[in-house]
Amino acid sequence: MLGLLALTAAMAVPSILGGLDDARAVAAARHVSALARLTRVQAATRSTRVGLRFEYDGATYRYAVYVDGNGNGLRSRDIRRGIDEPITPVERIGDRFPGVVFGVVAGVTRISDEGAMTRDADPVRLGSADTLTFSPLGTATSGTIFLRSRKGRQYVVRVLGATGRTRVLEFRHETRSWTAR
Repeated sequence: MLGLLALTAAMAVPSILGGLDDARAVAAARHVSALARLTRVQAATRSTRVGLRFEYDGATYRYAVYVDGNGNGLRSRDIRRGIDEPITPVERIGDRFPGVVFGVVAGVTRISDEGAMTRDADPVRLGSADTLTFSPLGTATSGTIFLRSRKGRQYVVRVLGATGRTRVLEFRHETRSWTAR
């Protein structure tokens, strides 16, 4: 009886771990989407530009929310000088969601059906500064942020510039299509 219980438990572990991996990935995508919404609210509340800035840090990205300190928009130089200050701590997605990284799974199709992407494609597509900037009126930088799990689940956070709204999409490998999450 004990052997049967141990065998059943051993068979269930991979399934549970796969579910945990997927849960972490979708939670990470929702976290980034919520940070974008928080940034939008901060811009309206403070009546100035506020941005969620991503910086490549060796093997991964780190990110934080910054506020424009001198009225000229968010600038890398002003961030380095401390003029545009962070209003959230700097984070790395893997610290909060183990096994999740900003990245693209090989073979995932582009969202607009332009063909397959390569694994080394840029996972943070927010313009040259990799900053999702919101204005006090709620408009934003348009862009897409790709997150992938350890087991190859692919999610994106898309930001629509005119409205500043965010959407989380999941790539379904079975149908090779993107669906809203």
